[in-house]
Amino acid sequence: MNTAQRLGYGKEERLLIVNADDFGLCGSVNETISDLLSDKAICSTTIMMNCSWSADAVTLIKETNPDADVGVHWALTSEWPKYRWGSLCRSHSTLSFSDRDGWFPETIEEFEMRADPEEVRFELIAQTEAAIQSGLSLSHADNHMGSLYGFHSGKDFLPIVFDICARYGLPFRLPRRLMPVGGRIVPSELNERAKIRVRQADDRGIVLPDYVLGPEYRLKSGETYESVKAEGVSLIRNLLPGVTEWISHPSRSTDELRSFHGHPDKRGMEVAFWQDEQIRAILAEEKIRLIGWKELQRLQLSLSA
Repeated sequence: MNTAQRLGYGKEERLLIVNADDFGLCGSVNETISDLLSDKAICSTTIMMNCSWSADAVTLIKETNPDADVGVHWALTSEWPKYRWGSLCRSHSTLSFSDRDGWFPETIEEFEMRADPEEVRFELIAQTEAAIQSGLSLSHADNHMGSLYGFHSGKDFLPIVFDICARYGLPFRLPRRLMPVGGRIVPSELNERAKIRVRQADDRGIVLPDYVLGPEYRLKSGETYESVKAEGVSLIRNLLPGVTEWISHPSRSTDELRSFHGHPDKRGMEVAFWQDEQIRAILAEEKIRLIGWKELQRLQLSLSA
């Protein structure tokens, strides 16, 4: 049974959650995501509580979209040299994955190599509690840059993630089934490890999407909006039955964003894509239903009742 069926939909129905990552990163990102939520062009967002603009994001969402699906975007890496962030945990050390200035690693590889699991646990709790204490009612959780999945070394932190998701009633970004990446078959070792983690999530009552799509966030050489749109249309038309989460990183390309971000124009293209009337028409033509994370959360909470 796929997640769509567990939510009460038909076996062949295609449900899509468009999530905007990085809420709280900067003013441009915050305003853009708020506008997209207001226009119902996207379904949900996840907030980086350890970024400088997180308080602005909280204020904005309360004023403009108080009923929006907002999750926590656990950030344990800090990839831009001109804009860094670090730990929110004050009760325990996070020195295993912080530098001498208190900033998090720039790469996933460094994080996986250095991070002590228990320090990771306390940091995830601190970021979650910060979101809740700000007045947000969290609907789900995911992870900045995928640092918790063990993509590079095989050292993942998912059992800790499952503990916290169960504790706070949060569904999580982990696909029940892996999709081919760029036409390449998923390595069998990765596929088997993923199946084990999915079973562990099921055992904890954590609800997962069936599939996760993460289109390239960097601007490729020669890429234009039309090529990005064509790729996106192909992904939409080929969505499989079940619940798919589409990871998006939208922002208007402003001087603020360009001051630290390496690919601001790609973020601008993502805004244009979700505002494009043709995309909305194709979603309707394909009979793809947009849903939010709260539907998954209601299911999860019913399982633990």
